[in-house]
Amino acid sequence: MAETTTHHQEAEDPTNITNPEHGSHHIVTPAQYGLVFGTLLILTAVTCLVAFIDLKWANPVIALFIACFKASIVVLFFMHAKYQSRLIKMTIGSGLFLFLSLIVMTLSDYMSRSWGLW
Repeated sequence: MAETTTHHQEAEDPTNITNPEHGSHHIVTPAQYGLVFGTLLILTAVTCLVAFIDLKWANPVIALFIACFKASIVVLFFMHAKYQSRLIKMTIGSGLFLFLSLIVMTLSDYMSRSWGLW
């Protein structure tokens, strides 16, 4: 007797050959979410405190550094990029590289337009 497979059996993939990154799901505990939330709140407070201190040119640099650090925490933990495959991490990295390349090209064009005027 020939063995037939139903649609339900084809949809089920117990070994996760189709999507190996879905093989084991990482469970993030509420305590870890609380720690990340607390870190984001502390960094927000630090950003506000630094804004009231006159550091001349360093104020926006410090604020942008803290903002980038907070964004990386959000991507790693709330978007679960920390627990994904290398392909997903490479996709996120290539998007960041493209963004930074466009910013550098835009700023280089902006700065080169009026060299003697400022």
